[in-house]
Amino acid sequence: MTIARRPLLAAAGAAAFGRAHAQTAPTIRIGVLTDMNGPYAANTGPGSVVGARLAAEDMMRAHPGLKVEVIQGDFQNRPDVGTTMARSWLDQQGVDVILDVPVSSVALAVADLVREKDKVALFTGPAAANLSGDKCGPNHAHWTYDTWALASGTGRALVADGGDSWFFITADYAFGHALERDTAEFVRAAGGRVVGQARTPFPGTTDFSSFLLQAQSSRAKIVGLANAGADTVNCIKQAAEFGLTRRGVRLAGLLFQIADVHAVGLAAAQGLVLTEAFYWDMNEASRAFSARVAPALGGQKPSMIHAGAYSAVTHYLKAAAALGAERVKASGRAAMEWMKANPTEDPLFGRGTLRADGRKLHDMYLFQVKSPEESRHPWDYYALRQTIPAAQAFRPLDQGGCSLVRP
Repeated sequence: MTIARRPLLAAAGAAAFGRAHAQTAPTIRIGVLTDMNGPYAANTGPGSVVGARLAAEDMMRAHPGLKVEVIQGDFQNRPDVGTTMARSWLDQQGVDVILDVPVSSVALAVADLVREKDKVALFTGPAAANLSGDKCGPNHAHWTYDTWALASGTGRALVADGGDSWFFITADYAFGHALERDTAEFVRAAGGRVVGQARTPFPGTTDFSSFLLQAQSSRAKIVGLANAGADTVNCIKQAAEFGLTRRGVRLAGLLFQIADVHAVGLAAAQGLVLTEAFYWDMNEASRAFSARVAPALGGQKPSMIHAGAYSAVTHYLKAAAALGAERVKASGRAAMEWMKANPTEDPLFGRGTLRADGRKLHDMYLFQVKSPEESRHPWDYYALRQTIPAAQAFRPLDQGGCSLVRP
């Protein structure tokens, strides 16, 4: 269990909300519970820590009385390690906010913990849409993306393009099951069919050959990869080695991000359609953020999850500036109520809202991976096919089964 600390303390000064308050304000502690070395590390991990720290720096600069400390913990994608670390943070180390948590089963456990302790969880890393559905709660928010948004964007686009028969290769835990379920629903609703699926142990699967052979035998037009990170990368590389795509089969990376494209290479990834909430080269603001993050990641461009960490921490710290550090530390529920009552706005996602069910709303984007010939410079990987407006990108409020939503 690895925990690293790096304090981010503002210089003394008068805060916008009062000199006396600023001088006595306690430190807000944010714990980034993430995967630092495993299959999800490139898309979460160090970049999520950097995103959180940049948001803290920017907000402390804007509100000099605000004091924030960001710590990190590597839970190794193990639920037992993740829940033990989260409980220790809340009970013994004064952590007020738990951020990221890129494994959905761990996020569901953390959601229960922060509700019990009246703290806050900002889930920028996990995908299971249940976090704002039947597992919603008053002390957590689901940022960045979810399985419903990914399934809606990519699933609909591929069926409309003739991909009407699907076989799923699915990571065998809550995230994979949710992504397969949500995508299958969109495929069937669009007139397609699911001809089979294979469940792969997580973590620990590196050889996907037997699962790819099952997919090939199914004669499906689309092989939907309901996995993420290194698992998706390995699937795509091994599919290329088998010549699967040369036989007319198309791969759908249902959670396929910029670092994954880089790892696979444009030659193997070209033509893949994917849904994301952020792309580093979208506009001047995204490029400016990328210029701040990339040096800390060895030149890697930030993922949508890294951008989500910046966005979520920014909005939480706005609540802290408005209510006072004492108030948000004493009541995570009060902080969440403020966050839902006030619009979100930051340079990466623009203006948005945090719904009653805890779902953060913003536009999503349907991209297609460029060919090597189309790419003009390093990390020039995506061509925008469609902007999906926030109102359409996420599951309607009345369909999630959240107990916080009044009929």
